Amino acid sequence: MSYHYQYPRPAVTTDIVVLAGNEEMQKILLIQRARDPYKDMWALPGGFVDENEDLVDAACRELKEETGLVAGELKQIGAFGKPFRDPRGHTISIGFLALLEEIKPVTAGDDAAKARWFLLNELPPLAFDHGDIIKEALAVKHKSLLSFV
Repeated sequence: MSYHYQYPRPAVTTDIVVLAGNEEMQKILLIQRARDPYKDMWALPGGFVDENEDLVDAACRELKEETGLVAGELKQIGAFGKPFRDPRGHTISIGFLALLEEIKPVTAGDDAAKARWFLLNELPPLAFDHGDIIKEALAVKHKSLLSFV
């Protein structure tokens, strides 16, 4: 039996905030976009969730495809779905956070022209709403650390 859904369906993506190093010199992993929209701008690693793919699996896959990095545990930090956040159409992104003790080598791949670590306090202009996603990741990280005290 076939089922027809009459409502439009937003696309689903994942974006991954990868932080490494100590608090004084903490770095974040960004990719430079190789294609439009926002070609040549810096962004979080991430991309579209494939049909029948689990969200965390999509995040791990996109991170590896775009940076060569396998980050280990990812913590879901929230959903970001403001209309017009993506010029390609209504897109909802699920944000993830990965914390690494040390900076690991990265290599750009897939639709990333470059992959690079930036000091957290020296970010370039970012594509999409990735600044908001980073702020949320930092808030979640801070709350998580407080809960262990």
